[in-house]
Amino acid sequence: MTCDPRVLRRPLLVGLIPAVWTVVLGLWGLSRQNSVWRDEAATWQVARRSTGDIVRMLEHVDVVHSLYYLCMHGLFAGFGPSTTVLRLPSVLAVAAAAACVALIGHRLAGAYVGLGAGLALGLLPAVQFYLQEGRPYALVAAGSAVSTLLLVNALRGRARKRTWATYACAVLVCGWLNWLALLILPAHLITLLWSRAPRGVRVRWAVAAGAATAGVLPLALFSLDQSGQVSWVPPLTWHMMIGPAILLAIGGLGGLLGRRTGTGTAPGTGMGAAERTGAADRTDRTGRADRTDLAGPPDLANRAGRPGPTGTVEPPGPVTGSPSVAAVGLPLLAVPQLGLIGLSLVKPLFVDRYILFSLLGLALLIGALIGRAVDEVARRSRPAARCVLPVLVAVALVALLPQSLAKRSPASRVDDVLAAAERTRQLKHDGDGVLFIPAARRDTWLVTPDAFTGTRDIALAETPEESGTLKGVEASPARVRAAMLAQRRILLVTDATGVARPTRGRRDRTKAEVLATHFTLVSDERIRGRRVAVYERLAPASGG
Repeated sequence: MTCDPRVLRRPLLVGLIPAVWTVVLGLWGLSRQNSVWRDEAATWQVARRSTGDIVRMLEHVDVVHSLYYLCMHGLFAGFGPSTTVLRLPSVLAVAAAAACVALIGHRLAGAYVGLGAGLALGLLPAVQFYLQEGRPYALVAAGSAVSTLLLVNALRGRARKRTWATYACAVLVCGWLNWLALLILPAHLITLLWSRAPRGVRVRWAVAAGAATAGVLPLALFSLDQSGQVSWVPPLTWHMMIGPAILLAIGGLGGLLGRRTGTGTAPGTGMGAAERTGAADRTDRTGRADRTDLAGPPDLANRAGRPGPTGTVEPPGPVTGSPSVAAVGLPLLAVPQLGLIGLSLVKPLFVDRYILFSLLGLALLIGALIGRAVDEVARRSRPAARCVLPVLVAVALVALLPQSLAKRSPASRVDDVLAAAERTRQLKHDGDGVLFIPAARRDTWLVTPDAFTGTRDIALAETPEESGTLKGVEASPARVRAAMLAQRRILLVTDATGVARPTRGRRDRTKAEVLATHFTLVSDERIRGRRVAVYERLAPASGG
């Protein structure tokens, strides 16, 4: 298998191939053996509420995900709740991101770099994890890829008013999916400065960036009142810096080699060495050069006031020149990583999924490394150069196969809500009481209410919909105690050992105390990170 030179001459195919490749990776094992973990359970149960209930909930919790929840509500209403509907938006989003990354690489350094970057994105282990995740992080990555592609187009002199308007909208949508996506703006600013963009481009970017920031600012400020939601994030430690350090080292190597081998677009060519070799081959065979290849990207020809490949002539536009792959990829990788580290020194926030979009930069820099490899081989053997990319992708796919399989297994997540619900269905008796420790484990019931038919949630005072919360409001410890003592049999759904945290709050301590004192354990099972236990009431002691 080799890269057909005809593919390299069609930017549409350069973007389409990585998109299809990513969709295939995403559909592979999409259901994860029909498992849903706690984060996805939040999406599932909120998406099933009415729009009014969702809005009421956002006043108290999870406003940072408001746009995502409303979108998923629409999908669940139209297609019904299922693991496919839950995760397919992420698959399509990463596919769109891969297409954009491929087009960026193609426009900056040639088709081999673009194809390499686009195919590499879907293989990155972290991307494979969130490729099949019912959360908004893949959608943020897609919007970030679109905004970066628009920025590159602007730097290459192809910006119009609608380009900057679309750029502002893309960043705005990303911010409303997760306001930490605004970290892409300083990354783009560094790209502008590195590329020595003209003043007009910088001013237009500042206006678009300012408009997007102003649109996201109310959400960011409102979400500060809900900052307790991330109280679980641990303080920053040196150990947590190992991952970002490795990513930055790989990215720096890709940027360095990209610059050394000229993988930034050469003016007037838009081709890497291997693609220039292909053009030379066609010149030898036909006696004339392929005008489409040698003319370079249409915008470069048109900006100079010369006929493009289609024969049309446009007035010359502002010539800015193309930035290098390093000028786009390194800031996109490094700035969100370093920015989140800086924010975490003030408030613990360092969670890799919040900046998943930074891996777009890593994919671009890996594409530069692939471009370097293709150029080196092309100097020795023109036909062999066409085999480099397929061979590298095949080797990477095989090497990462164990990780790919692991990430498509239920064991790749902390727990499995559906497995616990199914076991509850098998163990329950009509009239049983149900307890959840902590209350957040009530998601087992909220995602699969039919599994609890015939039972009663004895601690619940207000349902999640009534209270505008994710987990509902429970009764006072005294009322919970009385309700437990009135039950003959209680089902407990909690975290398995190794996942469970120390019991907090008087209410949960009361639950544990009453179970230990007045009930006996008759069944105790661990199922994929959760524990389902059955307790029966002890017979009262006979009087003497």
